[in-house]
Amino acid sequence: MLYSQGVELESLGVPRADGGKVERDGRKIWRAFAERWFLFRGTPTRAWFEHSLHDVFGVRERIGPESADRIYDQIASCLAKPEFRPRALFERFNIEVLATTESPLDELPHHRKLKASGWRGRVITTYRPDPVVDPEFEGFAANVERLGALTSEDTASWAGYLSALAKRRAFFASMGATATDHGHPSAITADLSRADCERLFTGALKGTLSAAEAETFRGQMLTEMARMSLDDGLVMQIHPGACRNHNPHVFRTFGRDKGADIPMRTDFVHALKPLLDRFGNDRRLSIILFTLDETAYSRELAPLAGHYPCLKLGPAWWFFDSPEGMRLHRERIVETAGFYNTVGFNDDTRAFPSIPARHDVARRMDCAFLARLVAEHRLEEDEALEVAVDLAYRLAKRAYRL
Repeated sequence: MLYSQGVELESLGVPRADGGKVERDGRKIWRAFAERWFLFRGTPTRAWFEHSLHDVFGVRERIGPESADRIYDQIASCLAKPEFRPRALFERFNIEVLATTESPLDELPHHRKLKASGWRGRVITTYRPDPVVDPEFEGFAANVERLGALTSEDTASWAGYLSALAKRRAFFASMGATATDHGHPSAITADLSRADCERLFTGALKGTLSAAEAETFRGQMLTEMARMSLDDGLVMQIHPGACRNHNPHVFRTFGRDKGADIPMRTDFVHALKPLLDRFGNDRRLSIILFTLDETAYSRELAPLAGHYPCLKLGPAWWFFDSPEGMRLHRERIVETAGFYNTVGFNDDTRAFPSIPARHDVARRMDCAFLARLVAEHRLEEDEALEVAVDLAYRLAKRAYRL
């Protein structure tokens, strides 16, 4: 939001890829933010932020130039106290499970440390194989070589590569993982012959694949991941529909994931068909679909999830993790897929203090939707009460095998 209004990312402390100079004074950055707080009027960011300030940090005044220093000092004072340490907040927020996402190349030292600490909070990892299944990911060939070193497999061969991926999945499962996560540009899947797989894999390692071939390879890897899920029971999450790093200047200057990600159209009906033809009727497989293409809700996603036993729909995601986005999501999906082909609500915030806010917004919007169904005599009140608990808790726990 601030960048769209002409504020340089360097002035907000965002590190440059070249190590160039950026603002380091936290108070100065906060003042710049507070002066422009009005830009967030009407956005879910404002709702989440004010909820966090009020409920977590006890702030009782509006953000602005006059209040900036007082609020900064209040937050800083809170963060210095033991009750605001991450584990204390975890318990205060009544979090039952928190899942992180890591690359297969990550040896999970922090998860190891948590497991050895004796702390009772449940923090699990999630297997995110993008760096070793996407030929267009930076350093793909080197990543695959590293994968081989970690697993003692010959990842220059197709068979060794698949075996290495399966070994890392087993390691992640041993560290608590119940799910995999796939951030592919599209939902394309493939079911190719072994010879075609080997040809594409060779090209991927050499860096000679065309864009279309790279997309086909990623699609084949989604099918391979589904096959592995039948073996190890990990739930698949597929997050397509984001045109990532859309702004080349921001990407070159600051690196990936700096805000220039734009929703785009996504075809699920034809894209998922190769995978579904092979595994779609197997009740042992669980695939959770997310999308940034809201036009696909009622046209594609609800009918697919309303038919195939392996499919469930994730909550309104990212750009639609908002009051209006959640309302649209329920209105477009429930009539065809029902409530029980969805997974309720789970958030993917990077801002730890915002977790209660994100869930509170989702519960309010779901209850408002349920209240409307009751008022229109499409649902009995006792049924709505049961569905409210399902959406807030039981469905997500069941879907992620927790």
